[in-house]
Amino acid sequence: MAKVGIVMGSDSDMPVMAKAADILDQLGISYEMHIISAHREPDEFFDYARSAESRGYKVIIAGAGMAAHLPGMCAAIFPMPVIGIPMHTTSLGGRDSLYSIVQMPTGIPVATVAIGGGANAGILAAKILATSDADLLERLKKYTASLKESVIAKDAKLQEVGYQNYSNK
Repeated sequence: MAKVGIVMGSDSDMPVMAKAADILDQLGISYEMHIISAHREPDEFFDYARSAESRGYKVIIAGAGMAAHLPGMCAAIFPMPVIGIPMHTTSLGGRDSLYSIVQMPTGIPVATVAIGGGANAGILAAKILATSDADLLERLKKYTASLKESVIAKDAKLQEVGYQNYSNK
């Protein structure tokens, strides 16, 4: 059974949502990914959200742009944590999405990451799951240590070659 549901309203959200999936893959967390529009196919959306618990989901990561109803509607139906990822939009730069997700009414909370923050959504989902999974917690600690090691290596390279010759490619 998948522990995490990843859902987006449009395939244009895939580059951001793939970052969440990449983190879950790295940490060995099972997930299912779907494209479901709360506006364009409400019956399918309601079936998805209502059946998520019985399918074994412990967390849903929902990405949405503009009016951003997908995360909030998931939170209204699914009884466990929902993490919203606001998508960058051309009209308002994603602020519309961000505000729609964070301004949920009392009783319907949605954890929210930065605009386009797919990787952080994956990490947050892993941290939620790790509260009851000691093995996953250890994998998360190793992941965090690898972030530190990466920064140390980048600084060592900078010190060796100087900023004029430094390339992060």
